[in-house]
Amino acid sequence: MTEEIDIKNLVFKAIGQFSFLFLLLGMCFFLPAWTFNYWEAWLYIGTFVSMMIVFLIYMVRNDPGLLKRRLEKKEKRKKQKWVISIANLLFLSIFLIPGFDKRYEWSHVPVWGVILADLIFAFGYLFFFWVMRENSYAAHNVKVEKGVQKVITTGPYAIIRHPMYLAVIIMFGITPLALGSYWGLIPLSVIFVFLYFRIADEEQLLTEELEGYEEYMKQTKYRILPKIW
Repeated sequence: MTEEIDIKNLVFKAIGQFSFLFLLLGMCFFLPAWTFNYWEAWLYIGTFVSMMIVFLIYMVRNDPGLLKRRLEKKEKRKKQKWVISIANLLFLSIFLIPGFDKRYEWSHVPVWGVILADLIFAFGYLFFFWVMRENSYAAHNVKVEKGVQKVITTGPYAIIRHPMYLAVIIMFGITPLALGSYWGLIPLSVIFVFLYFRIADEEQLLTEELEGYEEYMKQTKYRILPKIW
């Protein structure tokens, strides 16, 4: 039976979460920088907002179930809870450090580098959008909807098992440069460690609860980077 979804309520919830996200981003950028004269941050926010609005419109019109899953952020697995908590702090540092870098002029990314970084960020978001189109069950948290969810083997899933994480790496790995900072790249190496633990635990759950996933792992050998990992 298809679950009925209150579209209006879902849209209000999405707008509320997105508005809070961008308010938080603004605070992370402009408070450490102690100025609104931070064009790199404005360009990044504009790019992010534009991509997210397009994605929201698509989900509301074509896949409200996906939007509902993306808005459910609470993790139930213990391993995921601590991984996400620490990873969130590290992601926060990626947003905070460039502001301090701007304020104290620790490093300087040239204009062309910032613009290129924003273009790469947009590409990463488009890749993320492609992943979501292929996999309507790509929830924000780690779970399996038994009896409904199926193994996805099309699109990027035909090449790697976790393309959504690759999209995240592209988007947020380039973010410090888009914000005009080299120092903001420092936390990335630690985030990859926590990403490894998240994927390992997720695959354990999928193997146990999602029919056909173990066979899929044998066919699609690489998690994120073909020929590497």
